[in-house]
Amino acid sequence: MSHTALQKKKLVARISRLKGQMEAVERALEAERPCGEILQLLASVRGALTGLTGEVLDDHLREHVLNAADDAARAEAVEEISEVLRTYMR
Repeated sequence: MSHTALQKKKLVARISRLKGQMEAVERALEAERPCGEILQLLASVRGALTGLTGEVLDDHLREHVLNAADDAARAEAVEEISEVLRTYMR
């Protein structure tokens, strides 16, 4: 079973909060709220998404790198992380 499946309830709850935050951004734009307020909302969304990403990444490191079945599985997990980080850094 995947480590994300074990944390599914908690991760899905975080996604629900993120959806709510994005809806707040949409409402603020529709209501023509000041840009400073919209920027603050966007910063909150980014922080929440970064936190979620960090949590899944941390679980991935612990499950697939530290507790890898063998060196080949560990190398594959490291490659996955490297690929994600390259995409994230763009």
